[in-house]
Order: sequence, then structure tokens, then C-alpha cells
Amino acid sequence: MNIAQHIALVDELCYRPFPAEHGPSDVGTSGPGYHVAVLESDPATRAVTIDQFEKDRDAVYELLASRWGDTDPYNLRTVLLRTEYEEMPRPWADLSARAGVAYLWEVEGSGRWVAVAVADRDESDAVHLLALVTETDPP
Repeated sequence: MNIAQHIALVDELCYRPFPAEHGPSDVGTSGPGYHVAVLESDPATRAVTIDQFEKDRDAVYELLASRWGDTDPYNLRTVLLRTEYEEMPRPWADLSARAGVAYLWEVEGSGRWVAVAVADRDESDAVHLLALVTETDPP
């Protein structure tokens, strides 16, 4: 998938209905109030993959920032730490377990948030470039 396809999928997810139950979807996983799309996945050499996916994440960021404004990286490590002592909403808790930082926007007029992140925390899993679209405010 190229960057234009990533953006088209994010756009589509901003208006796709959320399912009633958690489970797999045609683009990744979905559940009540969220969609997580795997934009790219590669089980190859981690260091090379992480570097490439970070470049791709930054390219997606540039295009989305031109629409929705510049944003600082959102620290998901803090969210992960908070999961140890308080309940975090599912899409954010799950994302924080997979990625350290994300770019985040509130999509005006849609009631939804979009986050783009490189999921590289689990060394036993493939590296993924993810897009999260949710109606749940970030913690």
C-alpha cells in the first residue's frame, strides 16, 4: 500500500460504522467505538522495517497535518504506565501496548480521533504501521 492508499483508508474509516463486538475486520481489528487498520506489516529485519515505517508514518503525518493541523507526538508510554493503576479505554490501552508514540488528531465534524503509529514494542511480532480511528477521546 502506498501513502495515498493509507490516506484513503483513514478517510474511509472516519465514516465507517463501528461494529457492536470486538474482532477482526477487513483492515485489522474493530470494536465498539474504534477501528485499527494495519497500513503496513513486515516481519523482515526489524531495524530496517522500523526505520522505513517511521518514514512512512511521517509521510502520512505530513499529509494529515496539512488537513487537520500540526500536532506533537502523543506519548503512548505514559498511557501504558497508567494502565497499571487505572482503567484505560480499550483502543488506547491496546495501542499503547503496541507503540510508543503516535500522531493524533481530532477530526472536526466527525466526532472521531485519528492516530498513526509504528507498532514495534513486541520484538516477537512483526512491525506494523497502524492507523487508529476511534470515537473515544484519548486519555
